Amino acid sequence: LDNFSTGSTANIKHITKNFEIIDGDIRNTELINDTVKDVDLVFHMAAALGVNTILESPLESISTNIAGSEVVLNAAANHKKRILIASTSEIYGKNPNQPLKETDDRVVGPPQKIRWSYSDAKAIEEAMAFSLSQEKGLKVTTARLFNTVGPRQSAQYGMVVPRFVKAALNNEPINIYGDGTQSRVF
Repeated sequence: LDNFSTGSTANIKHITKNFEIIDGDIRNTELINDTVKDVDLVFHMAAALGVNTILESPLESISTNIAGSEVVLNAAANHKKRILIASTSEIYGKNPNQPLKETDDRVVGPPQKIRWSYSDAKAIEEAMAFSLSQEKGLKVTTARLFNTVGPRQSAQYGMVVPRFVKAALNNEPINIYGDGTQSRVF
């Protein structure tokens, strides 16, 4: 299930003979319930992401990431389905501790800096998953991904690695924010 807001069916055409493609929104409770009830395992990879997406459409992004995740998590819990949720390294925010641990405190900026809404939304998603695990026995695994990349990924939405590669291939400067002493897994 995908709404194809940052991709296309052409990107997955070479692998589609083994599964059904559903064009839809994770906030559609009826669609999600109908879909989840018939599967063995849920991989919740859906999110509004990319710096440009978050900054240009903050309310839509927050709604997708919080309300959408709530719909998917509740469907998995209600239908007793194991679920893997894709979270993010953004959870850690500006925490200077290295190396980071799963239990480290979150250090984020003020809510008026919209870029932090993605981190906040994914933290709420993790909290909902944990709560559903405690209250309803949801079998959930959370994976905090650090800048996943792959073929056909676009720099259009603000993804950092494709931006770096595009700049390098075009012999352009690679933008580094901050003073350059920070470290990050790319």
